[in-house]
Amino acid sequence: MAAGLVRVLLVLGLSVRGPAPAGAAKMKVVEEPNTFGVNNPFLPQASRLQAKRDPSPVSGPAHLFRLSGKCFSLVESTYKYEFCPFHNVTQHEQTFRWNAYSGVLGIWHEWEIANNTFMGMWMRDGDACRSRSRQSKVELACGKSNRLAHVSEPSTCVYALTFETPLVCHPHALLVYPTLPEALQRRWDQVEQDLADKLITAQGHEKLLRTLFEDAGYLKAPKENEPTQLEGGPDSLGFETLENCRKAHRELSEEIRRLKGLLGQHGIPYMRPTETSSLERLGHKTPRAKPAEQLRGDPGLRGSL
Repeated sequence: MAAGLVRVLLVLGLSVRGPAPAGAAKMKVVEEPNTFGVNNPFLPQASRLQAKRDPSPVSGPAHLFRLSGKCFSLVESTYKYEFCPFHNVTQHEQTFRWNAYSGVLGIWHEWEIANNTFMGMWMRDGDACRSRSRQSKVELACGKSNRLAHVSEPSTCVYALTFETPLVCHPHALLVYPTLPEALQRRWDQVEQDLADKLITAQGHEKLLRTLFEDAGYLKAPKENEPTQLEGGPDSLGFETLENCRKAHRELSEEIRRLKGLLGQHGIPYMRPTETSSLERLGHKTPRAKPAEQLRGDPGLRGSL
């Protein structure tokens, strides 16, 4: 028994000859504190994760505001994930490697909205990942308690989290319209009426709703370097209202007349373009029949079959 105790002491690096000299260093055992994402003030500054920016203001359904300031963790495989609603998502590698990874997977940015419903929380501007930043989408699901239920990485550096909470179990818990102030509700009513009266197109309806959600603080306005047009670039043929479409048609007609006049002044004949099929306009030409050709290297084989 005594010999075994001596071996344990030797392994721990402790002396078996009595108390250590007064100048000897003492070994200190420190438990790792909960990091709480990037918000823990008890960690030394050098050990804290560095966020690129502050989170967006708390927004959305008021009954979810109580989640702000709390964090929920989940350990999957060798990683510990932490979700701090309206703050950030972080990842911590649970291994003894000297360079174990800990990083920010996203900072609270905006809601995803579809069909008058808050579909999820987007956490963007996380740590660098190749040529972009890590980002996470958090889906809120009904559950008996507040817990981070699942984490996956459906594509490189884009993470999908499922957070369960009883706060969204009511069928109307994530509806957007009831959360808006009265003035924005009236604006939404007018947008829907204009769509019903065919004063705006479906595309115009979508744009107006997005602007409304930006004004409410639920969505962030696109940055200058982010595309805001539909596919087709700045000259896209999408028009917000029918009146804008008619105005653009009049302007194009006037420009055509002006160009015709210039051609006439210089004695250049104007010829209307030949009529083409819709496929040819799209760059698809109808193949023309060609005489049958024999394959090179096997003359006469086709005729003998």
